[in-house]
Amino acid sequence: MNQIPHFEVTKPVCVAIVDDHDAVRFGLRGACEEAGFIFCGGAGTVRDLLESREPLGCDVVVLDLSLADGSQVENNVKAIIEAGAQVLIFSIADKAALVSAALRAGAAGVVKKSQSMSDLVNNIQLVANGVYVNSPEAAAAIDADFHFKEQANLSPRERQVLALYASGFALKQVAFELGVGYSTVKEHIDRVRTKYSNIGRPAGTKTELYLRAVEDGLIDGESL
Repeated sequence: MNQIPHFEVTKPVCVAIVDDHDAVRFGLRGACEEAGFIFCGGAGTVRDLLESREPLGCDVVVLDLSLADGSQVENNVKAIIEAGAQVLIFSIADKAALVSAALRAGAAGVVKKSQSMSDLVNNIQLVANGVYVNSPEAAAAIDADFHFKEQANLSPRERQVLALYASGFALKQVAFELGVGYSTVKEHIDRVRTKYSNIGRPAGTKTELYLRAVEDGLIDGESL
């Protein structure tokens, strides 16, 4: 059995869970306490969680994709984000359309329930630190949803610049390759980052830009 990592942090991460199975909520509470997190609540629906904590006061809410109340995952994700927390999906993740809907709404990532509790704890810490978690399930959902991939609406030039930059070129090298100025290339990259951020697929670092380029088929995933 994998040991739950313990994080020493100045400000403990406050975690809540929304899942309609008592055993899952109980298991996460124990894992959070062992990891040094603060467990700040659990509920079977997002509405119950938000009504029980006003203000919410959580850093991360672990959310199941499908709840017994029939609520839509995108509405659940948006409600939690509006209440001031990040969302990490914890699910069997067998429905690509639901995973895509959650990511479009702003969920920070997906962890499958078949993964270890230590994987979940590590991902909670990453999300609390502002890192958007990339997983095979998230990438598969994006790849399966053509409209989701296209929402960034990059121009042909932006796609060209992103492909070169994500492949390992420095900005000056991209500028030289395309015969344009450094500032022009930088403006393109800034616009690319903004467009991805606006659809819930942040790309604040070069690594995240690389992942977006792989997901959208601009590079083959073997460039780095």
